Amino acid sequence: MAGEPQADCLFCKIVAGDVPATVVRDTETTLAFRDINPQAPTHVLVIPKAHHQDAVTLAVEAPQIAADVLREAAAVAEEEGIAVAEGGPGTGYRVVFNTGTGAGQTVFHAHAHVLGGRGLNWPPG
Repeated sequence: MAGEPQADCLFCKIVAGDVPATVVRDTETTLAFRDINPQAPTHVLVIPKAHHQDAVTLAVEAPQIAADVLREAAAVAEEEGIAVAEGGPGTGYRVVFNTGTGAGQTVFHAHAHVLGGRGLNWPPG
């Protein structure tokens, strides 16, 4: 059932405290933690605490929590010093949702990658 913890989901286990993570933010609906395989100097994952397979499923089933994930992504960027603010030092950041194996999704629990701290060329790869 959507929203219910999944026994075989790594991110559900992190939310439950069964798997350790370096948490940077924790709200009622979201958890943000450092990626164990960072692709940039700042690489933080922001996840909904409730299980949803991917970003589209999250947006359809729980649009307010999807908004919470994006709001927390911005808060992470601010705290990490990569958010662009008028006169501020931030260089900018990228928020990425991978959906499906062909796009690189390896954990099937919706999550946003917050990446920054270096130049991020487009397209990636």
